[in-house]
Amino acid sequence: MNVAVRDMLAAYPADLGGVDREKLARCIEECVACAQACTACADACLSEEMVAELTKCIRTDADCADICAATAAVLSRHTGYDANVTRAVLTACATVCKACGDECASHAEQHEHCRVCAEACRRCEEACNDLLASLG
Repeated sequence: MNVAVRDMLAAYPADLGGVDREKLARCIEECVACAQACTACADACLSEEMVAELTKCIRTDADCADICAATAAVLSRHTGYDANVTRAVLTACATVCKACGDECASHAEQHEHCRVCAEACRRCEEACNDLLASLG
C-alpha cells in the first residue's frame, strides 16, 4: 500500500466523479510497481548469457513499462476527467500486461526475474480490469 497515492487522492479538492478511490489507488500502485518490475526484468535479461533468446521478452518488458508508467500518470490526473480516455488507457495497459506476463511466464522456470515480472504484470492487469469494470 502506497500511502502517498492515497494521500494525494484524499487531498484532491474536487469530486472524483464517482470513481472508486480504492480501485483507483490500487491501479496506480500496481502500474508503478509493474513499470519498475518490467524495467528491471528487461535489464536483467540483458545480463543473461542467452540474451539473444530474450529479445522478445526485453521488447515486451520495455513496452509494458512505458505503458504502465503512462497509465499511472493519466490515472493521477483528475481535472477535466474524460472517462473514454481512461477506459482506452486502462484497456491498453491490461492488454500489454497480459502479453508481457505471458512472455515472462514462458521464461519463469529459467529466470527468477521473469517469474517476478510475470507476477507483477498479472497484478497490474487485474487492477486495470477491476478499475475498468467499475467505470461502467
